[in-house]
Amino acid sequence: MATEKDFTSTYKPTWCPGCGNYGIYPATKRALAELGIKPHEAVMVFGIGCSSNGANCYKLYSFHSIHGRSLPVAIGVKLANHELTVLADSGDGDGYSEGTNHFVHACRGNADITYLVHDNRMYSLTQGQTSPTSLKGTKTVTTPAGSINEPFNPVATALVSGATFVAQGFSGDIPHLADLIKKAIQHRGFSLVNILQVCTTYNKVNTFDWYKQHTYKLDATYNPADFNGALLAATRTDGKLPLGILYQTKRPTYDEQIPQIKVEPLVRQPIKVADLEPAFDSYR
Repeated sequence: MATEKDFTSTYKPTWCPGCGNYGIYPATKRALAELGIKPHEAVMVFGIGCSSNGANCYKLYSFHSIHGRSLPVAIGVKLANHELTVLADSGDGDGYSEGTNHFVHACRGNADITYLVHDNRMYSLTQGQTSPTSLKGTKTVTTPAGSINEPFNPVATALVSGATFVAQGFSGDIPHLADLIKKAIQHRGFSLVNILQVCTTYNKVNTFDWYKQHTYKLDATYNPADFNGALLAATRTDGKLPLGILYQTKRPTYDEQIPQIKVEPLVRQPIKVADLEPAFDSYR
């Protein structure tokens, strides 16, 4: 049986003291271990940003992609070997700016992968610029007078784009977050877990105490099968942010609809060498 230690590399994280990544890191390892997944059975694909420094911290198969491109790489891994547990890991700048197009179409396509987004509402690796999820009025080095843009709503976007599992967690509550990640991995289809987290260095507004005051947990009276209810929860105008599974439904996944990989994974199939000479002859 795997343990959290089995997913821990010898590399020491270099995140700032108090960074929310220190909550997401153990929550993800706990989820994998409690599901009985072994390190060689899992793949994590990272983008660029503070969150993606985790590529060095996990002891499993990992891939450090380019900015905003963790999703297409993760989907490619899943199509090559759909027996693997595949997670994509990004930040709010990485995933919801450069990677927005991939995000929308990954929701629509319903590939069987889990998408973890570290949402600290800031570009922190590049020393504190506004990100798509920054609140209107946020003052940074790029918006000294305050951002004039309304914040991007990732959970609402996932819902209307066709995601079959949409959840939101908080890095300050590791047990709750680990449970959300577990359920996201167990879900058959595209799963988003948007993770609200603090940036102790550059975001002095959305602090730990701020999230404690502005979040609430969805209780047993909430029905995650109700799409309209999920959309209402995701688009509240009173500043309250829901934590938990907002929506979950079933529909065929992208990978299970491809007949070429129904019998066995692509990586186990023999490579057939085609005779291209007849095609070349037509150009000679």
